[in-house]
Amino acid sequence: MKVVITYGTFDLFHVGHIRLLKRLKALGDKLIVGISSDEFNDLKGKKSFFSYEERAEILLACKYVDDVFPECNWEQKRTDVQKFNADIFAMGDDWQGKFDELSEFCEVVYLPRTEDISTTKIKKTLSSLKRSDLEKIETSLHDVIEIVKTMSHK
Repeated sequence: MKVVITYGTFDLFHVGHIRLLKRLKALGDKLIVGISSDEFNDLKGKKSFFSYEERAEILLACKYVDDVFPECNWEQKRTDVQKFNADIFAMGDDWQGKFDELSEFCEVVYLPRTEDISTTKIKKTLSSLKRSDLEKIETSLHDVIEIVKTMSHK
């Protein structure tokens, strides 16, 4: 059995995550994902929308992911590769060259990321919405709900 290990925050789960996980799973038989804990994100200066527990639940629901565990610090990768008997350590190519030292334990692979989508980009877009835009969206959603209710009574 060929084991693949990867790491990430995986906040605001999106199609870029799915495509990366699908390609990672295709590299082996079992995909194990280290998810940045909330405490580790704090150390990195990152804030996730979803908690570690919620992100873990979301990833475990993905058919490409076989298991998850918390990533608590940068240094644990070497130990994790050995602990899980990983054959392949894989990350997005934005990390190119950063983990090459792990090649003494397993194959190190950097995969291209999905273009034009990222959690950071989604967060920037959401934060740029004005209150009036949000109120219009809310009104539209209420209108759609009323139309659906009306249609379901016919």
